[in-house]
Amino acid sequence: MPLSRAEIITSSGERLINRLCKHWAHKLEVEHGEQEAKITFANGTCLMHAEPDRLIVSLETLEENHLDQLEGVVESHLVRMANDEPLEIVWEN
Repeated sequence: MPLSRAEIITSSGERLINRLCKHWAHKLEVEHGEQEAKITFANGTCLMHAEPDRLIVSLETLEENHLDQLEGVVESHLVRMANDEPLEIVWEN
């Protein structure tokens, strides 16, 4: 299974998880606690874990071509939810 991972330096990991989960809960299967979340998309899964100084995001898909698409969706939503906080997101796969 294709995998991708990003460690994003931020002190707002918990807030980002909460905002994303509330946003996506209307149309996707979402499981989340204060520091962790799992979002199930039609073409893959996103796991997020907040640490005091970073947000760790892991993506898993069944097909390689879905990985780039899912990275783009998750990244654009993270940037939008972060408001004015600049996020540097580098995917490793």
